[in-house]
Amino acid sequence: MIKDANKPLPDAPPPGAADWTIDQRWADYTPAEHAVWDQLFARQVAMLQERAAPEFLAGVDVLKMRQPGIPDFAELSARLLDLTGWQVVAVPGLVPDDVFFGHLAERRFVSGRFIRTPEQLDYLQEPDVFHDVFGHVPLLANKVFADYMQAYGRGGLRAAGAGAIARLSRLYWYTVEFGLVRSGDALKLFGAGIVSSHGESLFALDDPSPHRLGFDMLRLMRTPYRIDDYQQNYFVIDSFDDLLRQTQETDFGPLYTALETTPDIAIGTVLPTDRVYTRGRQDHTADQAVPRGLNYP
Repeated sequence: MIKDANKPLPDAPPPGAADWTIDQRWADYTPAEHAVWDQLFARQVAMLQERAAPEFLAGVDVLKMRQPGIPDFAELSARLLDLTGWQVVAVPGLVPDDVFFGHLAERRFVSGRFIRTPEQLDYLQEPDVFHDVFGHVPLLANKVFADYMQAYGRGGLRAAGAGAIARLSRLYWYTVEFGLVRSGDALKLFGAGIVSSHGESLFALDDPSPHRLGFDMLRLMRTPYRIDDYQQNYFVIDSFDDLLRQTQETDFGPLYTALETTPDIAIGTVLPTDRVYTRGRQDHTADQAVPRGLNYP
């Protein structure tokens, strides 16, 4: 739930809970809403068998997400707590940065409770419960990735104090939302924005348009991202262990200071220093944009 600075936050939910959490009200979901989840789930799981990171698919299984219907956050959290100490909590939508980071730092993942309509299967302007839970939660069952998410939350609280949230949000975007990972000789999907989107699950691995570049912390944090269409760049991590290690070993204070005087790298640029897995044709850009499977706020 990376916030667009141009979109206002909703009012705090009554009765003004300080942490912005609300009751999921699982019993209020209708059969039609459960049916939308089941349709989306079946389509994505079938597509992702050969495309998603093994750790993601293992999370789907160990969390028993193949059971029909929208998951009950209480039951899901009980399984997660046993595995990695994480919980899933419902929120009314976008939340303030400090609230978002604070929940991650305490091993709580915030999720909206609403689900898209049947007419919105392939296009939605803000993340729903399918994106938040199917896209994000399976990897929280993986200890290494779960530790990375907590480290990111703690880093976000520090970044807020340093006025560097905009830079740090790029790390979240290009890993948690739209990351690729090496798996043997192949590239696999793990970013929630990809695995929850039918169209981007194809585009991110198969399309000749985007660049697929090796992960580099400084380079990535100098790279803006697209919120209105498929990505022009995807960054490839070597492993979740390496991602966590780099995050823990990086002194972000000097990094933020360096970024203050370092210009951004235009989206779609390939640098001589980049590790290039695929040099894309860049023929799917803003000028030829079509609605993506899910637009993120």
